[in-house]
Amino acid sequence: MLSSSPSPTALTTPNGAPSWFSPPMGGRALSPLGSRLAMASPTLRRFPCVVAAKVTSRENRIYRHERLRKKVEGTPERPRMSVFRSNKHLHVQVIDDTKMHTLAAASTMQKGLSKEVDYSAGPTIEVAKKVGEAIAKACLEKGITKVVFDRGGYLYHGRIQALADAARENGLEF
Repeated sequence: MLSSSPSPTALTTPNGAPSWFSPPMGGRALSPLGSRLAMASPTLRRFPCVVAAKVTSRENRIYRHERLRKKVEGTPERPRMSVFRSNKHLHVQVIDDTKMHTLAAASTMQKGLSKEVDYSAGPTIEVAKKVGEAIAKACLEKGITKVVFDRGGYLYHGRIQALADAARENGLEF
């Protein structure tokens, strides 16, 4: 007489686990709660919930700068004026991208500017204006009058705008 119930060996997998208990796609076994749920419904699978990490403002700035650099390129006739802003200092470079040379630079760390400006909370708009004047003078000494402005992914506002306006007022065209 044939039995209607399957044999005990048919209910197990080669590794000894019950046949209804197959590991999910990742190959790891389910948790006890997941295995209980899987008993009720063999088609139910648990997938890990992936949560994206918060994107920082620095990462957003770098993304904006990469997008901007696709459009802005310095040539020997019209080099790129690149701005970097930190919490304590402002740096500006005039760069020829074809030769990859820095033609002129100005920073709040230079001896002339650092002694002239006394600040403790980082560069202010007044400090940015002085850096803009310094880079314009350095460029005009080397015969550079036209540049392409690279804001470095920073918003054109506040210190960046003050630096650009001061450079324009002192003879640079962009």
